Amino acid sequence: MKRVGHKGADLLAPGNTAAAFAAAIEAGVDMLEFDVLPEHLDGTGELYLAHDPDDRAARPDALTLEQGLAHLAGEGYAGVELDVDLKLPGYELRVLEALREHGLLERSLICSTYAQSLRVLRAAAPQVRLGFSYPALRSDPTTRPGTKYAALALAAGARQVIPAAFARRVRRGEFDAVMVHWRLFSRRLLRAVRAAGGEVYVWTVDDPVLL
Repeated sequence: MKRVGHKGADLLAPGNTAAAFAAAIEAGVDMLEFDVLPEHLDGTGELYLAHDPDDRAARPDALTLEQGLAHLAGEGYAGVELDVDLKLPGYELRVLEALREHGLLERSLICSTYAQSLRVLRAAAPQVRLGFSYPALRSDPTTRPGTKYAALALAAGARQVIPAAFARRVRRGEFDAVMVHWRLFSRRLLRAVRAAGGEVYVWTVDDPVLL
């Protein structure tokens, strides 16, 4: 298994910050995940390390993508893989070029919930590792009384369908990894995607029991 630091080490320091990245390295992670959000919802403007507009607004000193990558290109992060999560479409090539300029592209996995973003990246850089994040959720519906049971039923159905579907998409070259919510993970999914030549990442495991 790989140990992936979500937003660096969000429990130990504010996520998507240099402090969180340093804490994750201290904790011994194999990969650092961080979010890239544009200044404007259409994908234009400055790019920041932030999860969503509220996160960006709450941190006026948020790192820009350039600042974050310059930091992660330092010796203290040598050999650590990067999971670069694009939160919106429209700025894929800017992120690709920034990773390339900082010498980080070869150890990066770029992921998104938007299939069109992955198509743009695949066409521009066929060798880059891509991950499809599923499903697109702002919060876990199984934690809310009004949606809990319906969401659990849908998750049970999805666990039966997605292994074969995602394996086909990996074989077609759409992406190299599946980033799946932990409620949708199954051994069947793991076997199917691995047999297709892909990887499976599970988000977000905050409870040691889930390991």
